[in-house]
Amino acid sequence: MKLPLIAVVLLITGVAAAQTMSIEEYEPKSTLVVPEHKTNRAKYPFIDVHSHQRSPSSADVDQLVRDMDAMNMAVMVNLSGGSGESLKHNVAELKGRYKDRFVVFANLDFSGIDDPKYGDRAAAQLEEDVRNGAQGLKIFKNLGMTLTDGSGKRIPVDDPRFDPVWRACARLGIPVLIHTAEPWSFFQPQDRVNERWLELKLHPSRARPAGRYTSWEALIAEQHRLFARHPKTTFINAHLGWMGNDLTKLGQLLDKLPNVQTEIGAVLYELGRQPRFARQWLIKYQDRVMFGKDAWEPSEYPYYFRVLETQDEYFDYYRKYHAFWKMYGLDLPDEVLQKLYFKNALRVIPGINGGRFKQ
Repeated sequence: MKLPLIAVVLLITGVAAAQTMSIEEYEPKSTLVVPEHKTNRAKYPFIDVHSHQRSPSSADVDQLVRDMDAMNMAVMVNLSGGSGESLKHNVAELKGRYKDRFVVFANLDFSGIDDPKYGDRAAAQLEEDVRNGAQGLKIFKNLGMTLTDGSGKRIPVDDPRFDPVWRACARLGIPVLIHTAEPWSFFQPQDRVNERWLELKLHPSRARPAGRYTSWEALIAEQHRLFARHPKTTFINAHLGWMGNDLTKLGQLLDKLPNVQTEIGAVLYELGRQPRFARQWLIKYQDRVMFGKDAWEPSEYPYYFRVLETQDEYFDYYRKYHAFWKMYGLDLPDEVLQKLYFKNALRVIPGINGGRFKQ
């Protein structure tokens, strides 16, 4: 039977399109029909311990609070507080009219880091920042990866010149939320077995090739030595310590170091692909994990609620390039949810008004 001319043209066009389409353009739509329990609001009021708001204005803060109320976020921790005058500005803007809705963490100023007295000076500045309203310290990933001294030498995560700062945190009773390294796959060759290949192809600046960067293993070892050397300091290991793909190993770290906590910011894709084991793990370590999100985008929070609270199956992650796999719900018990959402943060971060958290 001869096909009509138009059918032949469409067939040829379709074949040609399929042959020329790149992997980056491929976005298959699932035909699976299963129960869905989407929600825009968390089951319990929650504290987001990993957010970034840089120099917000009063109008920005008003909108932040409206967005927080809509999703049941009771407290936002701004990790980008700065130090000195910028810290005071952030505290005034965020806590001026909403003193119980925001927490501000200070940051270190690395100016003059070659000065033998740098550590003592940085510790003194941190003490002043705490007097001015800081409730914790955030360390960014540049420490260990890109921060250098005056001679151009890389400064390791556990460099002893920062010891006065960690001791000050212990003395002041404030936690250190520290981001070290990046996902392990970013440090590996961009080859056919790298599961983050698509992300690295779309965003090549995220690659951390050998020769230009210290290895993932070396950076993480430095971080863990730091934790062990300062047992009286509470550390919050950001992003599940980049070990969400190996929760057994992360559990061993928590077992070994009782001063270490962790949080789930920007690594939901790790938990959502291993729902049974992640559920077991979060139940076992329910006193050591806090809720975090990282990038501020209100439309993305419902994916966290869905993974943590429901039994839903095989649904999309909110960013294509972070994960090509689907998410599954963990259906966490209420007691674990409450600890993840607010109880652990109330215990670890000083000065949060617990009156909003009714069970």
